[in-house]
Amino acid sequence: MPYSVNIMPNLDKPALLGPHVVTLVYDGLCTFEFGVAYEIFGLSRPEMGADWYRFSACAIENGPLRAAGGLTVQVDHGLEVIADADLIVVPGWRGIGTVVPAPLVDALQAASRRGVRIMSLCSGVAVLAAAGLLAGRKATTHWRYVDSIAARYPDITVDADVLYVDEDSVLTAAGSAAAIDLCLHVVRRDFGPDVANSVARRLVVPPHREGGQAQYIETPVLRQREGARLGPLLEWMRERLQEEQPIAALAAQAGMSIRTFQRRFEATTGMSPGEWLLSERLRRARDLLERQAAISLDDVAVASGFGSLATMRHHFRERLAVSPSDYRKRFTVLRPDGSALSPLR
Repeated sequence: MPYSVNIMPNLDKPALLGPHVVTLVYDGLCTFEFGVAYEIFGLSRPEMGADWYRFSACAIENGPLRAAGGLTVQVDHGLEVIADADLIVVPGWRGIGTVVPAPLVDALQAASRRGVRIMSLCSGVAVLAAAGLLAGRKATTHWRYVDSIAARYPDITVDADVLYVDEDSVLTAAGSAAAIDLCLHVVRRDFGPDVANSVARRLVVPPHREGGQAQYIETPVLRQREGARLGPLLEWMRERLQEEQPIAALAAQAGMSIRTFQRRFEATTGMSPGEWLLSERLRRARDLLERQAAISLDDVAVASGFGSLATMRHHFRERLAVSPSDYRKRFTVLRPDGSALSPLR
């Protein structure tokens, strides 16, 4: 017999007067993102007083509705509750290319015209995009969906290097865990840093994470291999990351003119030789930081080809929005003897 979850108001709560947060529920619900929204906006927090958020779940279609994890969900409210919303939360959508129901699009557009804040978590950006709420705006989503959203909606500026984007009345979060960052940001905006810090302590999470999602993306796979020349050359370059690799020397190693080499290299890797070398040096440094807990940051910089810690720190900040030392703390798990376990990913 399937288990059923009935999402309804907690009648034991005192009457609240704060902003009304309405979180969407649909068939195929992403339970993690819904849970984040409820945990931050819907959980009873009597210490916050009567001005704390009111929370409602809103079914966008007739139930019972299936949810991730084998749950069946029944919701007391339908789209009519959006009329009283101050903030609408869209959890991760059931598919980037899945059609968004017209009644939901109409309800979100009407809410937007009233000045209601509308927020997407992870792939929920697809719903905001389909409703036309992101046209001409900046937005983010999980890095896996960036190319798809950008291709479908060229009028949206999609930023893959941030955890969330606040466009005042429209807000978007990157991956699922970035939903926590964005929700805490909203609390900080509505009630100030002290209240946001208090909520973060109760969640046992940092009140504000540094960096963007670039630090969580694995090295991209090559788009193609161009014959027998560039494959061995790339391995040759990887083995010599500590050395200077001028473009003329690389072209000679590949047996090509400089112009032909640059064109074919970019067609193969999607990057210029200089960009590719930088990405490989960052990859080497990340690997050393994750797996070699005893090696100093200066030695990591030399071994990965940056030459100096200052140069490595600059590129980590520029590309990953985090320092090498913070990256090591975030991704390394130590055994009791101080040696590194496999990295957290």
